[in-house]
Amino acid sequence: MKIEHLAIWVDDLELMKNWYCQSFKMSAGEKYENLTKGFSSYFLSFSTGSRIELMKRNNIAEAQKPRGMVSGLAHFAISVGSKETVDQMTSDFRTLGIAIIGEPRTTGDGYYESVIEDPEGNWIEITS
Repeated sequence: MKIEHLAIWVDDLELMKNWYCQSFKMSAGEKYENLTKGFSSYFLSFSTGSRIELMKRNNIAEAQKPRGMVSGLAHFAISVGSKETVDQMTSDFRTLGIAIIGEPRTTGDGYYESVIEDPEGNWIEITS
Protein backbone atom coordinates (compact mmCIF):
# COMPACT_ATOMS: atom_id res chain seq x y z
CA MET A 1 0.00 0.00 0.00
CA LYS A 2 0.98 3.63 -0.43
CA ILE A 3 -0.54 7.06 -0.12
CA GLU A 4 -1.76 7.94 -3.62
CA HIS A 5 -2.02 11.68 -3.04
CA LEU A 6 -2.52 14.37 -0.42
CA ALA A 7 -5.28 16.96 -0.95
CA ILE A 8 -5.17 20.56 0.27
CA TRP A 9 -7.98 23.12 0.17
CA VAL A 10 -6.64 26.46 -1.07
CA ASP A 11 -8.01 29.97 -1.47
CA ASP A 12 -5.97 30.94 -4.55
CA LEU A 13 -5.64 27.89 -6.79
CA GLU A 14 -3.38 29.42 -9.44
CA LEU A 15 -1.02 31.05 -6.91
CA MET A 16 -0.64 27.82 -4.97
CA LYS A 17 -0.16 25.70 -8.11
CA ASN A 18 2.60 27.99 -9.31
CA TRP A 19 4.25 28.15 -5.86
CA TYR A 20 4.38 24.36 -5.36
CA CYS A 21 5.56 23.73 -8.93
CA GLN A 22 8.33 26.31 -8.62
CA SER A 23 9.34 25.56 -5.03
CA PHE A 24 9.44 21.77 -5.26
CA LYS A 25 9.98 21.18 -9.00
CA MET A 26 6.55 19.62 -9.43
CA SER A 27 4.56 19.43 -12.65
CA ALA A 28 0.87 20.29 -12.88
CA GLY A 29 -1.75 18.28 -14.71
CA GLU A 30 -4.74 19.77 -16.48
CA LYS A 31 -7.06 21.91 -14.42
CA TYR A 32 -10.29 20.12 -13.49
CA GLU A 33 -13.44 22.19 -13.09
CA ASN A 34 -16.96 21.29 -12.00
CA LEU A 35 -18.91 24.48 -12.60
CA THR A 36 -22.09 23.09 -11.02
CA LYS A 37 -20.33 22.56 -7.69
CA GLY A 38 -18.00 25.57 -8.00
CA PHE A 39 -15.05 23.19 -7.62
CA SER A 40 -11.68 23.20 -9.36
CA SER A 41 -8.42 21.36 -8.77
CA TYR A 42 -4.95 20.49 -10.03
CA PHE A 43 -2.93 17.36 -9.45
CA LEU A 44 0.76 18.21 -8.97
CA SER A 45 3.35 15.45 -9.42
CA PHE A 46 6.88 14.89 -8.18
CA SER A 47 9.29 13.07 -10.50
CA THR A 48 8.91 10.04 -8.18
CA GLY A 49 5.19 9.84 -8.95
CA SER A 50 3.93 11.10 -5.58
CA ARG A 51 1.16 13.68 -5.97
CA ILE A 52 -0.55 16.57 -4.22
CA GLU A 53 -4.04 17.70 -5.19
CA LEU A 54 -4.80 21.40 -4.73
CA MET A 55 -8.55 22.04 -4.49
CA LYS A 56 -10.71 25.15 -4.44
CA ARG A 57 -14.42 25.39 -3.82
CA ASN A 58 -16.22 28.69 -4.23
CA ASN A 59 -18.53 28.08 -1.27
CA ILE A 60 -16.09 26.42 1.15
CA ALA A 61 -17.38 28.53 4.06
CA GLU A 62 -20.83 26.96 3.52
CA ALA A 63 -19.47 23.40 3.36
CA GLN A 64 -20.44 21.01 6.13
CA LYS A 65 -16.83 20.80 7.44
CA PRO A 66 -15.09 24.02 6.36
CA ARG A 67 -11.36 24.45 6.05
CA GLY A 68 -9.80 25.76 9.22
CA MET A 69 -10.82 22.96 11.58
CA VAL A 70 -8.40 22.58 14.46
CA SER A 71 -8.22 18.81 14.05
CA GLY A 72 -6.88 17.09 10.97
CA LEU A 73 -3.72 17.52 8.97
CA ALA A 74 -0.95 19.21 10.97
CA HIS A 75 1.79 19.11 8.31
CA PHE A 76 3.22 17.00 5.54
CA ALA A 77 6.85 16.23 4.75
CA ILE A 78 8.78 16.46 1.50
CA SER A 79 12.08 14.59 1.38
CA VAL A 80 14.73 16.49 -0.58
CA GLY A 81 17.58 13.99 -0.27
CA SER A 82 20.27 15.57 1.92
CA LYS A 83 20.97 17.81 4.89
CA GLU A 84 22.71 20.27 2.56
CA THR A 85 19.58 20.56 0.41
CA VAL A 86 17.41 21.10 3.51
CA ASP A 87 19.76 23.92 4.57
CA GLN A 88 19.88 25.47 1.10
CA MET A 89 16.13 25.34 0.51
CA THR A 90 15.45 26.80 3.96
CA SER A 91 17.84 29.64 3.20
CA ASP A 92 16.24 30.18 -0.23
CA PHE A 93 12.73 30.24 1.26
CA ARG A 94 13.86 32.74 3.92
CA THR A 95 15.25 35.01 1.18
CA LEU A 96 11.90 34.81 -0.62
CA GLY A 97 10.04 35.85 2.53
CA ILE A 98 8.52 32.43 3.22
CA ALA A 99 7.90 31.93 6.97
CA ILE A 100 10.39 29.55 8.59
CA ILE A 101 8.49 27.81 11.40
CA GLY A 102 11.38 25.56 12.48
CA GLU A 103 15.06 26.01 11.70
CA PRO A 104 17.06 23.05 10.30
CA ARG A 105 17.82 20.53 13.03
CA THR A 106 17.93 16.84 13.85
CA THR A 107 14.72 15.90 15.65
CA GLY A 108 14.40 13.46 18.52
CA ASP A 109 13.14 10.79 16.13
CA GLY A 110 16.17 11.19 13.87
CA TYR A 111 14.91 13.36 11.03
CA TYR A 112 16.99 16.27 9.76
CA GLU A 113 14.39 18.85 8.86
CA SER A 114 13.17 22.39 8.76
CA VAL A 115 9.55 23.53 8.72
CA ILE A 116 8.18 26.23 6.43
CA GLU A 117 4.76 27.70 5.80
CA ASP A 118 3.30 27.78 2.29
CA PRO A 119 1.64 31.01 1.07
CA GLU A 120 -1.66 29.99 2.68
CA GLY A 121 -0.26 28.85 6.01
CA ASN A 122 0.06 25.07 5.56
CA TRP A 123 3.13 23.64 7.33
CA ILE A 124 5.64 21.65 5.28
CA GLU A 125 8.53 19.72 6.77
CA ILE A 126 11.53 19.68 4.44
CA THR A 127 13.46 16.51 5.32
CA SER A 128 16.77 15.04 4.20
